[in-house]
Amino acid sequence: MRLSIRNQFDGEVVDIARGKAMATVKIRLAGRTAITSAITVDALDDLGLTVGRPATVLIKATEVAVGVGPIGLVSIRNQIPATVIGVEHGAVMTTVKLSMEDGRALTAAVTREAAEDLGLADGDAVTALVKSTDVSVAAP
Repeated sequence: MRLSIRNQFDGEVVDIARGKAMATVKIRLAGRTAITSAITVDALDDLGLTVGRPATVLIKATEVAVGVGPIGLVSIRNQIPATVIGVEHGAVMTTVKLSMEDGRALTAAVTREAAEDLGLADGDAVTALVKSTDVSVAAP
């Protein structure tokens, strides 16, 4: 199956916290990068996710925020150190290509105004921010 979601990363489930209706699933990608997803318990069971199983993380580019400088305390679980490797301005939106610590590319789609305010340029150290509720998970 091919998807329009630009950010697709294979990894391994390393932790699951199960609640009554929702669960958090932590998936380790290559290197030190780990992504947490909040999904329903029904989805967890339907996917058959358990610690040690392979899983694919799916993140829409529009769900990736970009921060410059110290982030401070925020409730966003996924704070991914990255380096800007490309900035393409459109009339309204800007596509920002990032390289995560493991070398994989992560794409963010932010408003042109936000990108200009941040002054994003190739080589800049940034933090990609993704809420756990904005991360989808697929299982083989």
